[in-house]
Amino acid sequence: MSGLMGSLAEAVACTVRDGDTVALEGFTHLIPYAAGHEIIRQERRDLTLVRMTPDILYDQMIGMGMAAKLVFSWGGNPGVGSLHRFRDAVQNGWPRPLELEEHSHAGMANRYVAGAGRLPFAVLRGYAGTDLPANTKNIDTIRCPFTGEELTAVAALRPDVAFVHAQQADRDGNVQFWGISGVQKEAVLSADRAVVTVEEVVDHLEPRPGAVVLPAWVLTAVVAVPGGAAPSYAQGYSARDNGFYQAWDAISRDRDRFTAWMRENVLGTVRKG
Repeated sequence: MSGLMGSLAEAVACTVRDGDTVALEGFTHLIPYAAGHEIIRQERRDLTLVRMTPDILYDQMIGMGMAAKLVFSWGGNPGVGSLHRFRDAVQNGWPRPLELEEHSHAGMANRYVAGAGRLPFAVLRGYAGTDLPANTKNIDTIRCPFTGEELTAVAALRPDVAFVHAQQADRDGNVQFWGISGVQKEAVLSADRAVVTVEEVVDHLEPRPGAVVLPAWVLTAVVAVPGGAAPSYAQGYSARDNGFYQAWDAISRDRDRFTAWMRENVLGTVRKG
């Protein structure tokens, strides 16, 4: 399977398996909500979820019992507060216990870069003065063979599958996104399989200053899913739904209210893309 696909459901069914390590990346905008919701509908289990900044989407996936482990560097409802389903899993084991592996932003970014380069680890000066190395098995110290300086090594990230959202793809399956970018490119290149949802398919990708192009040959599947980043936004296509981020705080505080909302708005819906 490669190139443009007609169905997000088919793309998820072909790429995500129980027990996989799954990254859904996007920073502030282009968060692949539609892809995450389809994974929820297909009831994948025992996943290791990876994301630099898990927010509402991962709160939903954790609350639906999909995640056995979370690898991350920050977690919260941006501009609002805590992720209550995340907290409930960590503090109370509901709906299941959640193992945590915490890193700094720099550590996570460097782990993706190492994975994309097929290197076993990355080296940085971060983590000094923190207790993360003593509590995280994928962080260790290493001595530079040239200067003798003691540095931090972080194990490479190699997800089984990565999902990102982008603005455009051409008919050959090449993808382009622009605006604020996080580690989408690195996540795609580090993963064994990569799926991109896009706002639209165009005949040709027009050059844009600062845009990132993902060539078709590094992607497993590309699916047209207009609005696939909502309630986050896609620059040039949609606006962020700030009201939803605020409303989620109350929805997610109560287990029954959360479950009812997910049944009505995720489990009971089918994406056309």
